[in-house]
Amino acid sequence: MTAAAPPLADRARLVERVLARYGERTVAALLRHIPEQSPPYLYELAADYPARPGKGLRAALCLATCAAVGGRPERALNPAVTAELFHNAFLIHDDIQDGSELRRGTPTLPAAYGVEVALNVAHATHLLGHQRLMANRRELGDELAWRLFEETELMCRQTLEGQALEIAWIRDNACALVSADYYRMCLKKTSWYTFLYPCRSGLLVAEGAAADAARLDRFGWYLGAAYQIQDDVLNLVGSQADYGKEIAGDLWEGKRTLILIHLLERCTPAERARAERYLRGTRAQRGPDAAEDVRWLLDRMAAYDCVQSAREAAAGLVAAAERELARVLAAAPPPAGLSEEGVEAREFLLALPGFVVSRGR
Repeated sequence: MTAAAPPLADRARLVERVLARYGERTVAALLRHIPEQSPPYLYELAADYPARPGKGLRAALCLATCAAVGGRPERALNPAVTAELFHNAFLIHDDIQDGSELRRGTPTLPAAYGVEVALNVAHATHLLGHQRLMANRRELGDELAWRLFEETELMCRQTLEGQALEIAWIRDNACALVSADYYRMCLKKTSWYTFLYPCRSGLLVAEGAAADAARLDRFGWYLGAAYQIQDDVLNLVGSQADYGKEIAGDLWEGKRTLILIHLLERCTPAERARAERYLRGTRAQRGPDAAEDVRWLLDRMAAYDCVQSAREAAAGLVAAAERELARVLAAAPPPAGLSEEGVEAREFLLALPGFVVSRGR
């Protein structure tokens, strides 16, 4: 007989506890490798986003995956730091491209210091990530270091292609997209660098360069799409105090979320024409007078249950992720052979899918 899953609140506390512990460990290691001597507005600002309160999800996934299959998570600390550095560099680029004003409840780097400074800091953060990749040769050996480099190149390529899709849709005012287009973008932009890359890195560190690093890919793909949908939902209906970013910022920026795609599929021809006119411009071109249109879009999304249908889609993806993880773990070493940290890491992975769609930030 299969034991009943622990209550949702208990699973959420477990996830938060592991995220906090691994996050503290990763950020401390990351900050140790940022140069103390810095030209103005460079390395000290590279420490800004990592030091802000955040989930530390990517680092935690790397460390937990390593521990959950019997590896030593301390060996995965440098790859976890690498994942966080690339993540924070991407965040700065996102904030520049989107014109975002808030990040984790505080003004973004481009809002606070200007695009020129923010762009240079993003480049510096990428450089620090490459330095951590180079350090793997000393800590993990040449063969494994090269595999991790290959994984990083693949992740960066997929992420950039996903970002290019999203930018093109806004630039070309794509209004005939379907759900499959959105999921393809999610796979590239969100799933690869938030879930697949950390899991693959953790597996490689635990099992060596010859390991099958792809066996958690389906888990990561499904969970990444659910994670992105929840982000899109929070952007519209979340609490700004918890979410830490501008509410309805996706509508101001014209992002093609699953929620917007559902609206364009369900609304009347007249409503669709108005939505397309709004989406035609950039945020800067719309100006503050677009607030009425944003309120109208929110109202229409509520009228057509677009947020609810997106939540239902995320729930289906979470169920698929849970099935994939159970399949992979059934073939892994039994929990009796794991350390205490390894057992908790496995429980963390099992609890993560439900947490992804119940979180408020």
